Amino acid sequence: MKIGLVLQGGGTRGMYTAGVLDVFLEKGITFDGVIGVSAGAVHACSYLSGQRGRSLRYFKKYCADPRFMSLRSLLKTGDLVGADFCYHELPDRLDIYDNDAYLNCGVPFYACCTNLETGKAEYLSVKDMRGDIDILRASASIPFVSRIVMIDGKPYLDGGCADSVPIRAFRDMGYPRNVVILTRCERFPKEPKCALLSRLRYHKYPAFIHTMDTRQAVYDQTEEALYAMEKAGEIFLIRPSRPLPVRAIEKDASRIEAAYRIGRADALQLLDRLTSWLQQSK
Repeated sequence: MKIGLVLQGGGTRGMYTAGVLDVFLEKGITFDGVIGVSAGAVHACSYLSGQRGRSLRYFKKYCADPRFMSLRSLLKTGDLVGADFCYHELPDRLDIYDNDAYLNCGVPFYACCTNLETGKAEYLSVKDMRGDIDILRASASIPFVSRIVMIDGKPYLDGGCADSVPIRAFRDMGYPRNVVILTRCERFPKEPKCALLSRLRYHKYPAFIHTMDTRQAVYDQTEEALYAMEKAGEIFLIRPSRPLPVRAIEKDASRIEAAYRIGRADALQLLDRLTSWLQQSK
């Protein structure tokens, strides 16, 4: 029975996930497949290449760099998160990503993206981290503050718009039992309505506008499904034991490390239960 790993997004809150994943690396915890959304997909990369500590290292070093994430980048390039810097200069030169290790890990990896034409989530296979880097960029491209990413002639944005926690999709893809890492300790809060802004910005994509309008309701249904699966023993749920001291967009390196440390502490505390659940699931 295949065991999968499902990673929610959440911007800088994803540093919690990075902390959990580094504990997995230290303890040799692996999975048959991994699927991530937005920041979850980004941090999965270092986990799959075995580069423990890499996510924390480069986030702390570059979080205040305007090339990394800033209003200046948004005004200059159309992306709040600098695409060239984050997806090319950083992994290719500044904090080199071990693509060979990723290619040799043998674990199928998928990034969830939202297709603007259909308004639906798509789960795109990342076979080569360099060749498929636009899939990662699309998955993490936040609406309103990111350019639309074109892949094979199709327009994509943040996977969390259509499927914030793709647990049901991954089960359908052949992973009936999963470890799920969330980045909030409480239920997803009600978001301010952006209906008018959505219609102005994405008027060419009515299906995507509908997806944005119904996003909260879909997430509420997903939360209910997660609790039911957890109760049935079908998933092992990991979420912050206390509120994370970071915003979705955070430039304070000390707060970023604090979120990471909470992830590590929670993973270590749950380690015995997780190990037992994994053994029973095989």
